[in-house]
Amino acid sequence: MTKNNDDEFVQNNEPADQLRENTRPFGIDVSDRVKRLPAYFFAELNKLKYEKRKSGADVIDLGMGSPSDPPAAHVIDKLIDVVSNPRIHAYSNASGLPQLRKELTARYLKYYGVRLDPETETIVCMGSKEAMSYLCLALLGSGDSAIVPSPYFPPHLHAVMLASANAILLDVTKPDNLLSNIASTCQFLQPKPKLLILNYPHNPTATVIEQNFYVEIVKLAKKFGFMVISDLAYGDVCFDGYKAPSFLSIPDAKKVGVETTTMSKGYNMAGWRIGFCSGNAEIIRALATIKTYYNYGVFSPLQIAAITAIRFSDHNVELQAKIYQKRRDILCSGLERIGWNVERPRASMFIWQKIPNEFLANKTSSFEFAMKLLREADVLVSPGSAFGEAGEGYIRMAIVEKDDRLRQAVRQIKKICKINKK
Repeated sequence: MTKNNDDEFVQNNEPADQLRENTRPFGIDVSDRVKRLPAYFFAELNKLKYEKRKSGADVIDLGMGSPSDPPAAHVIDKLIDVVSNPRIHAYSNASGLPQLRKELTARYLKYYGVRLDPETETIVCMGSKEAMSYLCLALLGSGDSAIVPSPYFPPHLHAVMLASANAILLDVTKPDNLLSNIASTCQFLQPKPKLLILNYPHNPTATVIEQNFYVEIVKLAKKFGFMVISDLAYGDVCFDGYKAPSFLSIPDAKKVGVETTTMSKGYNMAGWRIGFCSGNAEIIRALATIKTYYNYGVFSPLQIAAITAIRFSDHNVELQAKIYQKRRDILCSGLERIGWNVERPRASMFIWQKIPNEFLANKTSSFEFAMKLLREADVLVSPGSAFGEAGEGYIRMAIVEKDDRLRQAVRQIKKICKINKK
């Protein structure tokens, strides 16, 4: 468990003075909330990727979980039709179109058996990332603390830090241990954590849970009085018959928290920036208040096309999950053939892969290994250290490229990672 305060960086891998120097790129004294943010791990990798591509290198990008497949054709057609209306380009409501909220609540009932009031218990956001950021601004302040998954998806941590709150990092890769660690943290830490952030299927590790896990979370939340944000961003991308449960499907879950969802993954609408937050009406109202001060909401034609997507794209979402499962198998089988020990995920768009022992033995960091793959194999991956100290020794590989590109990535990795499988 790691707790940060004003003088301590939550990752504990750089001193506070060095961090302040790193986060003053403009020669001005920026706010403390900016000074507390970690250095951007991907900057050097992205710079090198750009330079290599500029020189003609064919870089296979497995770094970012950005879908490479398009949305369904009927969704694009609807957008084109609607955006042609000259009267559709006004400001949109910050909470989202009422009909889109109704469609989202109908989907929750169909898939999870959860009844939501579209007027008070759900809101449209510019992606689930915006929802997370504004939720933390609405719920946290200086002196408050939140439990954040570790390894962490960076926006989960950054949202807490930008709200001037403290982050408590707890390992989420062993869910049973996480439950006991949450209980211990709440029992012995004063003041008690105000918020728990969860993310299953988990980014970056692809860890999954069963529904009973959320039963215990609700019990703990009621016992210790903390709120819950469940990030279900990868709920549509499940494999081998696994179905990711919704936090809101648990009795009394709406009394203690909310859940964020997105159309970025299963619907291939990442650039559209359409997500949702649903659950506790008071938390939704607080989120809506913050949103109203920051923006006017998602462009209306995008929302109207999203209505079409939710209504008529069940088959497309299921098909996309099968596409990712095939890509998972291609990449994992290829890595196994070259001697890597691979654990196949049951959900998400990622392979969480331990660095081969020969490199760990030489004390090669995850960032150095990622740089080696990019420089020498023209394959971009995310270093585990980008997701906190707990990610060191691993890399994250996004299964977003086409089948042949994944096979080619394995061939290129093999050239620099000659491992004799024992």
